[in-house]
Amino acid sequence: MLRAGQKENQNNDKVYPQPLDESVNNQNSSSMDSLIAKIFSNISSLKSAYIQLQDAHTPYDPDRIQAADKLVIEELTKLSELKHSYRDRNPKTISATPQDARLLTEIQQQQNLLKTYEVMVKKFQTQIQTRDTELTQLQSQIEEAKSRKAKLEKKLKQRGLHTKDGENEEEEESFFSVELTPNLFTNTVEAAYKSIHDFSKPLINMMKAAGWDLDAAADSIVGSGVVYAKRAHKKYAFEAYICQRMFVGFQEESFSVKSGHGTENGNGNVSVSNEVFFHQFLAVRAMDPLDVLSQNPDSIFGKFCRARYLTVVHQKMEGSFFGNMDQRNYVMSGGHPRTPFYQAFLRMAKSVWLLHRLAHSFEPKVRVFQVKQGTEFSEVYMESVVKDVAISGEGAERPKVGLMVMPGFMIGTSVVQSKVYLSGVLCAD
Repeated sequence: MLRAGQKENQNNDKVYPQPLDESVNNQNSSSMDSLIAKIFSNISSLKSAYIQLQDAHTPYDPDRIQAADKLVIEELTKLSELKHSYRDRNPKTISATPQDARLLTEIQQQQNLLKTYEVMVKKFQTQIQTRDTELTQLQSQIEEAKSRKAKLEKKLKQRGLHTKDGENEEEEESFFSVELTPNLFTNTVEAAYKSIHDFSKPLINMMKAAGWDLDAAADSIVGSGVVYAKRAHKKYAFEAYICQRMFVGFQEESFSVKSGHGTENGNGNVSVSNEVFFHQFLAVRAMDPLDVLSQNPDSIFGKFCRARYLTVVHQKMEGSFFGNMDQRNYVMSGGHPRTPFYQAFLRMAKSVWLLHRLAHSFEPKVRVFQVKQGTEFSEVYMESVVKDVAISGEGAERPKVGLMVMPGFMIGTSVVQSKVYLSGVLCAD
């Protein structure tokens, strides 16, 4: 027979306290709130790391990119750990309340955002690898340039031109600091075109002063089939005229200038090494053309200037400009007059000469190409000299070249666009 106290204990064992469920729910709610807070904090940190990764690309900073990339990966790892932690604690959702459903939706949104960041990080990692490859290539080019510099210094020492005197050290460093790169050639092309444009102005002014019919003169150069958007655009015909005569023989090493020095190749041109061409470019680059000619009027550069002047400024033009042939005769006799017009021509001739020297410094040599009148316009090989023209898109008839103002060039597989004037196109006022 059981005691009364024992019976009461048995009855008490069957009774469960009601506050127990409320305590468990409070703990789960607190745990979920903590998890959500961690997720939002993690997402904020991920956004910050992502912004740092973007900023590190402009300007490009490999160290900052690597540090930011590490931060992004750390934040992604933390988010992944939170995701697995949540799944371990909540293997199944037995009865989701509306609040739980809302939290799960927010978690899903953050996971989708996480995937977006993962894709962007992979993209940046690919860009980093590409930049690293480019840096390696540039470092290789620097080493090649240093080797070329050493060879040039050796040649100058052998010729007695290399000095180490205090006042010449800075000048020498500047001389050798110029690297032979496609970008240098592109800049030299632009400088040459600008000088041609500048010389065309006094040439046109002289023609006006002499009473020339400029419309007829322009038509005689490129024909009457070119439709100009503006009458003022006929100036490009005179720029094209100058280029046609200045670039004759550009592909030849001799530049169509006869010389009594050097070893001639099978084409009758003077065979000169790439290093010598680049040395000539560097030697003349910073000098006034008259100073160069005063040192040696009969140099190859001097002969080039004389030959091209007599070609560009033909006899009829000379007579109408000056009323006599004194300047022409002086040039033909081997002189280089110091008149303003001839000095303007020398500045232009020097820029074209430098472009030729530089083109033949590369290995393989830079190739020149021309565009025929009537050719369909191509953005790859051509650049319009008029910047505000309306070029039709796909499906419409492409504009045609009215005249080639300046030829284009090929540096290996890279293209330096030719400069063309497009016939019959509209342009803004």
